[in-house]
Amino acid sequence: MDKQQLSKDILKLVGGEENIDQVTHCMTRLRFNLNDNKKADKATLKNTPGVMGVMENGGQFQVIIGNDVPVVYNALVGNMSKSPDAKPAASTQSGKKKNPLSAVFDFISGVFTPILPAITGAGMLKGIVALLLTFGWIDATSSTYIILSAIGDGAFYFLPIILGISTARKLGSNMYIGAAIGASVMHPTITALLAPGENVSFIGLPVVAATYASSVIPILIAIWLASYVEKAIDKVTHASLKLIVVPTVTLLIIVPVMMIAVGPLGVIIGNGLTDGINWLFNNAGLFAGLLVGGAFSLLIITGMHYALVPIMIGSIATLGYDYLIPLMMMANFAQAGSALGVSLKSKNKQIKSLSASTGVTALMGITEPAMYGVNMRFKKPFVAALIGAAISGAFVSFFQTKAYVIGGLAGLSGIPMIIGPTFVYALIGIIVAVVVSAVLTYIIGFEDVPEAVPAAAATPAAEPTTPAATTSASAVTAVEETKALDQDVFSPITGEVKSLSEVPDPAFSEEIMGKGFAIQPSEGRVVSPINGTVFSLSKSGHAIGLVSDDGAEMLIHIGIDTVKLKGQFFSPKVQAGAKVAVGDVLMEFDREEIEKAGYTTITPVIITNMHQYHSIESAGRTTIKEKELLFTAKA
Repeated sequence: MDKQQLSKDILKLVGGEENIDQVTHCMTRLRFNLNDNKKADKATLKNTPGVMGVMENGGQFQVIIGNDVPVVYNALVGNMSKSPDAKPAASTQSGKKKNPLSAVFDFISGVFTPILPAITGAGMLKGIVALLLTFGWIDATSSTYIILSAIGDGAFYFLPIILGISTARKLGSNMYIGAAIGASVMHPTITALLAPGENVSFIGLPVVAATYASSVIPILIAIWLASYVEKAIDKVTHASLKLIVVPTVTLLIIVPVMMIAVGPLGVIIGNGLTDGINWLFNNAGLFAGLLVGGAFSLLIITGMHYALVPIMIGSIATLGYDYLIPLMMMANFAQAGSALGVSLKSKNKQIKSLSASTGVTALMGITEPAMYGVNMRFKKPFVAALIGAAISGAFVSFFQTKAYVIGGLAGLSGIPMIIGPTFVYALIGIIVAVVVSAVLTYIIGFEDVPEAVPAAAATPAAEPTTPAATTSASAVTAVEETKALDQDVFSPITGEVKSLSEVPDPAFSEEIMGKGFAIQPSEGRVVSPINGTVFSLSKSGHAIGLVSDDGAEMLIHIGIDTVKLKGQFFSPKVQAGAKVAVGDVLMEFDREEIEKAGYTTITPVIITNMHQYHSIESAGRTTIKEKELLFTAKA
């Protein structure tokens, strides 16, 4: 796939460079802060080759790419006339106020996403050093150990400086003033001055003793305040003096305020959060793990997991361990297990291949392809993953399983994070997460995508019994013909013709399954729209798969979520393998009873092998009767 072209397509579909306020990326997603999300063509983006999905969370417009996201990001930035960092990141979309909770999550994710590579690299190195020390492969008194430890500890010890830069960048302030604020409180003289037991004051105001090394909350609050001070000073300062006055006054105000008020308050908040989490797991470990482990994937979907990042970092920095990271790992391994369960259960070769590959990717800690491309697509596997994560989360929390460093993804590559006294319990938890999720997925099953029947397997159709069938049959050629032909699709239902975009299910409305139209039935009967073979009939009767004599693969899906009726109100008139002609009755259903049960009966009629066709041509009807031409798939 051409990453340059993909980046150009994405840039265009998010509304162009002028609509981008800021763009960053994490391990799998491009994260845009757009001036107006409505200007982005979300539907087209989702169907762009190379894009796995599109989400809006915490005010961010997120485009899921997968492992190639760094390459796409670099190409995207290269296609922009200005660096995304040159644009102020603090503006809101079209002047609209953002939901406060969404604004908080957007702020936290925007601050911590850019620094994750530094934290991850340092954390991985700390894990490797701990491993070398555990096995006696390195001496704790050697200069090699000291240097490696300093490299691993550096990013964490000087976290206020790193966060000062990232926070200022997120808020649209001067990043280097942010760094200077962090560096001021980390200066060795200040560190020694603020040692416990020392009486310190600044212009007569008491300075409370606090340790800023590895701290998170104080610098976040300080830079947030600094952003307002900096802008206020900038507004009243003459242009010729801005370079001198703005940074000087900002530093003179914020650093003392941080040491007198903000710092101690931030330390209290940070310690309170850490102590609260530890109390929860020490006193209600099993139930805490059950709840947090089971909900972690939902937190990831909404972006709320970023709110836990400061707690994780603070816990590692102050206590030397963290309880939340193992739960995040359990959730990721559970998603992997469910995807692998889909691979074992599915009869469709493409689905088996997709779920197996995304399952392996999820094992390495990159869960979006498995979560969005497989588990959430089939629904039940996602539920199985939540259950698997809850069970394994309860197990590891019962044994107070800990992570000792932050580094790597929460998958197999992140194993060094959990090396320590509780390592064995963590490994057992991983096995439980994968196995339980895979087995549950296999047992409860899901609505599989029917395997396509090759056109060559079809036999000549029965003699047409209606004039409409004769029209369709005229297009049939010998099965040896390798080139696809135009496929006329006649209406299987009497009712009102609707666009697929009106179907309340993304699998159809976003044309993930295929292209075609939907019908809002006025009668409870389905007839064959083509001459061909019934190759699939769901047990619940709500979905019928057909393949025409010309090789067009079709799906008729009666209602949305009607699989939950388990066959009630459906009466199939054919079986899988039956030969049908246009107008032959396939199914009868009680439309009124289905709607009384709370389900819509809107019925998508789609071509699922659209790779053989270049477009869908509507017959132009708004209302339609059985056997009238609905659309033509143009080869």
